Amino acid sequence: MKFWLGVCVFLFALSAQASAPEQSPRPSLRGEQLAASGDRVRIIRVSASKLAPGLSLRPRARDAGVPSAETSTVPAPQPTKEVRFVQVLPGMASLRPKPRPKFVIRQAARTERAGQVQKTGLFNRKSKRQSAKGSVCGVPGIKGTKIAPIRGRIRGCGVSDPVAITSVGGVALSTPAKIDCGTAKALNSWVEKTVKPSVGRLGGGVSQLWVAAHYACRTRNNRKGAKISEHGKGRAIDISALTLKNGKRITVLDGWGRGVEGKILRKLHKGACGPFGTVLGPNSDKYHRDHFHFDTARYRSGAYCR
Repeated sequence: MKFWLGVCVFLFALSAQASAPEQSPRPSLRGEQLAASGDRVRIIRVSASKLAPGLSLRPRARDAGVPSAETSTVPAPQPTKEVRFVQVLPGMASLRPKPRPKFVIRQAARTERAGQVQKTGLFNRKSKRQSAKGSVCGVPGIKGTKIAPIRGRIRGCGVSDPVAITSVGGVALSTPAKIDCGTAKALNSWVEKTVKPSVGRLGGGVSQLWVAAHYACRTRNNRKGAKISEHGKGRAIDISALTLKNGKRITVLDGWGRGVEGKILRKLHKGACGPFGTVLGPNSDKYHRDHFHFDTARYRSGAYCR
């Protein structure tokens, strides 16, 4: 009896060995299982050899005390409509991002330059507004204030739209000059086109003009019975000296006809012919030997320079 029982066990073992598969089945990917259920699945294949050192795609061991999905009473989260899996295969490329396209780099550079230009333009506009602050007569280089109309004490005097000028072309006046805008513009043009180039870098450049006279209700040269001076109409200004940035002063009285200062003063006198209608200096008469007289007389077509 024992003999036949052993023969049966032996034959059953041989039968089981013959029907066993040559290789155990590989478990299918979770993504394929999900795909079979109708959900969208995206499988990303990466190379294990290209991963950063220490990086592993294996799941971490479950912490002690954390219940498994089988024993937990909390329902497992349902998969979303799109599930992404990573399958590591040897020889595959890494997940390193591709280089940014050149057209994107060029577009970013153009955008940055446009922003810089916009900021620069805004800065320039602010600079212009700041430079125009405190200006009068519509010229940024003419600084001063508008003042009330001036009424003369005698007939023929007065200024309907006067301004009090404190500087022209960045050069200060020793005292605010009450004149009209036409004379202020002529003075500014003279400073920019003649005074600055003529003085140049001597003493660091010109810093101030000395005003001997501006508005004054009087006759010409204060002579009784003479016509009203252009000073009485706000159309004239007298300049007696100029101060350099190093503090040195060049006066018409002492510098006229003397060396370098004399050459500069003659250039100033000559350059005023054009912007002003009348230019008088030390060679004109005894009344002007210590200053230049500039006015914008309206009664003559050309300039009178002497």
